[in-house]
Amino acid sequence: MTRLRKLAIGTAGGAVLVALGSVGLWQLDRAYPPPLPEKLTVSAEVLDRDGQLLRAFATADGYWRLATGIDKVDKAFIDMLVAYEDKRFWDHSGVDVLALGRAALQFAGNGRIVSGGSTLSMQLARLIEPRESRSIWAKLRQIARAVQIERRLSKREILERYLTLAPYGGNLEGVRAASLAYFGKEPKRLTVSEAALLVALPQLPEKRRPDRNAKTAQTARDRVLARMVSANMLGEREAARAALEDVPTTRRDLPALAAHASFAALRIAKPGVPPQLTIRKSVQQGLEAVAREAAIRLGPKLSVAMVLADSRTGDILGEVGSSSFTDSGRSGWIDMTRTLRSPGSTLKPFIYGLAFEQGLVAQETLIEDSPADFGGYRPKNFDMGYQGDVSVRQALQLSLNVPAVRILDAVGPARLTARFRQAGANAVLPPNEAPGLA
Repeated sequence: MTRLRKLAIGTAGGAVLVALGSVGLWQLDRAYPPPLPEKLTVSAEVLDRDGQLLRAFATADGYWRLATGIDKVDKAFIDMLVAYEDKRFWDHSGVDVLALGRAALQFAGNGRIVSGGSTLSMQLARLIEPRESRSIWAKLRQIARAVQIERRLSKREILERYLTLAPYGGNLEGVRAASLAYFGKEPKRLTVSEAALLVALPQLPEKRRPDRNAKTAQTARDRVLARMVSANMLGEREAARAALEDVPTTRRDLPALAAHASFAALRIAKPGVPPQLTIRKSVQQGLEAVAREAAIRLGPKLSVAMVLADSRTGDILGEVGSSSFTDSGRSGWIDMTRTLRSPGSTLKPFIYGLAFEQGLVAQETLIEDSPADFGGYRPKNFDMGYQGDVSVRQALQLSLNVPAVRILDAVGPARLTARFRQAGANAVLPPNEAPGLA
């Protein structure tokens, strides 16, 4: 047999073995796929008119896990994360052989782990399939899973899943939940110090929790800053300034505004699509603060409800159903903005408006505020007192009841309800009862 023929046979045999090996690996990959759901289980969110987070809801297993896209995170943080955890992330296929080799040599020389060789893909494998022990077999399984993940997801998808699932201590998962809890803001714009802390925490999330172990968290953050200087991603002065910043020592609550409106929106929302309300976050915060303070002054078992609308568009900018959703003493779960009840003094501007429209009164027309009887109905003012002769302007400003009933008697209750029907607001009255003055 000639040498050339032997070479040809050997080459063919090698090719067959490679092919068989590839088929075998492909079969194993299909038989034991990684647990990669199409959509991660994340916290439900409700957004305000500008896309800001109004309210978040913990997942069924009690975690704050907010869906995180790369576009929702500061690019400087992404660059810092990749440089610190997996600098060849964009180039390898799940496993960084050079990093694994370096880690193995350091372990052999020092007798302990000096640096890890896990890529972000391997870390994602560990997050979706937690290992039971730290063993060589667990690491090999993690490597295999990382390769499988890279076959199924793009680099962007891998990074986004890591950003959503990375542990940050307690029941915080993902960089958005951590940024909101520790800094009170979304991670779209982070300081150098904040970005470095968020890079450092997932490695030892419980030991490095800044709200419990501030000194440990600060040391870990400073280590990241030093690495960024070595990688020429930060200047020494910039890193030194960042190291002077204190780490947060408290954990904030995640946004929890507009409880009633948020629950109502989620009931009709499309799965996986955060509902967006016309409410403006800053307005809602202000109204809820006013409601809480007013409820304290009113005393126990009394609550407050408010609605603020844009008069030009009709958009609801703020909606408070009760002073506190969780206050059982005030039945806070009841949305008083939607519960059927008497509108009370909110009718007065409409009554006076109809009177202006019909030319019955003007702003400075004098009207009598004194005891009166309207077919057996004797209205009284809230303070049980009377002002005498007042202008229509004053009567409305003081929310006096008797002048308003006088004007309604002149306008006619039926005309008022007819105007409301034209606007799409239908009064709910007892059966077979016509609208009246009371």
